[in-house]
Amino acid sequence: MSKQLAKFEDWPFKKPNIKAIVAEVNKRADAFLAAKTKEEAYKAYLAFNKTMDKFSDQMMHCSLLFTLDTRVPEYQEAMQIIDEGTPIVQVAIQRFTKAMMESEFRPYLEEKLGPLYFQMQDYALRSFNESVQDEAMKENILVSKYGQVMASFMIPFRGETYNVSQMGAFLSADDRETREEAAKAFYGYLEEHAGELEDIYDELVKVRTEMAKKLGFSSYTELGYLRMGRYDYNPELVKGYRDAIAESVTPIAARLVRDQVKRIGIKNPQFFDLALEFADGNPRPIGTTEEKVEKAKKMYDELSPETSFFFRFMDEHHLLFLDAKPGKQGGGYMEYFPVHQCPIIFSNFNGTSHDVDVLTHEFGHSFQAYCGRSIKIPEYRCATMEGAEIDSMSMEFFAEPWMHLFFDRPDRYRYSHLSDSICFLPYGVTVDEFQHWVYAHPEASKEERNAAWLEIEKKFTPWKEKYQKKCPFLREGRRWLLQGHIFQSPFYYIDYTLAQVIAFQFLLLDRKNHERAWKKYIKLCKLGGRYPFRTLLAKVGLKDPFLPGTLQKTVKPLVKILKSYDLEA
Repeated sequence: MSKQLAKFEDWPFKKPNIKAIVAEVNKRADAFLAAKTKEEAYKAYLAFNKTMDKFSDQMMHCSLLFTLDTRVPEYQEAMQIIDEGTPIVQVAIQRFTKAMMESEFRPYLEEKLGPLYFQMQDYALRSFNESVQDEAMKENILVSKYGQVMASFMIPFRGETYNVSQMGAFLSADDRETREEAAKAFYGYLEEHAGELEDIYDELVKVRTEMAKKLGFSSYTELGYLRMGRYDYNPELVKGYRDAIAESVTPIAARLVRDQVKRIGIKNPQFFDLALEFADGNPRPIGTTEEKVEKAKKMYDELSPETSFFFRFMDEHHLLFLDAKPGKQGGGYMEYFPVHQCPIIFSNFNGTSHDVDVLTHEFGHSFQAYCGRSIKIPEYRCATMEGAEIDSMSMEFFAEPWMHLFFDRPDRYRYSHLSDSICFLPYGVTVDEFQHWVYAHPEASKEERNAAWLEIEKKFTPWKEKYQKKCPFLREGRRWLLQGHIFQSPFYYIDYTLAQVIAFQFLLLDRKNHERAWKKYIKLCKLGGRYPFRTLLAKVGLKDPFLPGTLQKTVKPLVKILKSYDLEA
């Protein structure tokens, strides 16, 4: 990672040339097919990787610029090229992949690259081919459309307009009148525009189902698991895991919500009151974005030499895109640029404790990319989806000793963060079970889909029904429309819950022995994506969430930690 890297704003913007990329990929495939020795074949593979890194770098640069401001015509045009062109590039990539899979040099290549690499390529070949190229283009366009529509929402509130992310500060305001007025403005606006989002999702379900059928699958669920790289678990294991959360975690979460209602002291609380954690207000970070970044520097300076260097590197090279702005897409993410050998952090600060959550979370993703930057095999640089979320969620807990830098009452933040993390598990599996239902019933109407969401909510978060009655958007089962993963990355959301259970294990270990916990974490980050999820856990010595008893043994001690926080200090 070179200090000579140009600052982000100096990176040249260039729209992808799909024809040129396809020609280059085909040239690499020709070289591989012409190889006379195993060494020549491996050399052709390395050249192919350089081509793919270049394409990935350029594509992600355009995508990042678009998400930073979806209103810019140049970026819109670049994204259209990517949405329509990526499936064409995929066809060319598959030619190279098939050549590798069928090569006489495969035994040698398996020795060099490992069996997981070939399992990944097998999944890639089974989950896409030229017959679904048109559907893949349409899916990409619809996903981009969802992001653009959400970014375009500007909600009128008290004489001003705010995007979805910016409204978060008002929705969790200390003042009840502000929360109520903001909630009515926010959900009222969404109610008016829900039909547009539902139409996009209708089309996505149809096109994904059609894609699955063309590829020979009984439903999109099978295809979705391949696309997400579920190498060592299946829908049956996931169902058992979701049921275990309903049994072991939902009762604890329900008790935490009851404690919250009692703590805020509001008679007959409404849905908008559940955003309030404490009667005199929620934990809010101190200072401007620039001041938060300076505090994060101090935190990561003290955590380790590696985190110190890397966070400062990101700040100095302007790789942190933190504030919510008009035209900017919601959410937060990390992307790694293989040619530049650096990641970026994208988020939407809005003055709530979420600013600190997302800064530590996305830095965890970025730190893993930093640790894995020297891995030559691109597929192994970053962890699998579930493993990657362990890196991010665990970093949130490693950062907790420094919360006094960000909050006047740090124990309140620590309590809120841990309590919210526990309560997240039932919500996370609600999202997952809903997606399984959707793709098992692809012909369902919008009303049937919303009704299914409500039924699944009752199973995992039964307390919500009581508080949502006065909000039509929530009462009608439309909360899922705000969960971008459902549109953009089907079946991704279970990863967060699995990783959350592992992050809890890091929290418990860190409290017993910080050096051991940090050493284990660094090992995890450096392993990147060399192993599937469950094997990765075994390599690092972490407990498997799918095994009986893991959830209960992990979550139960957290209740004692919650009781240890001084909420009055």
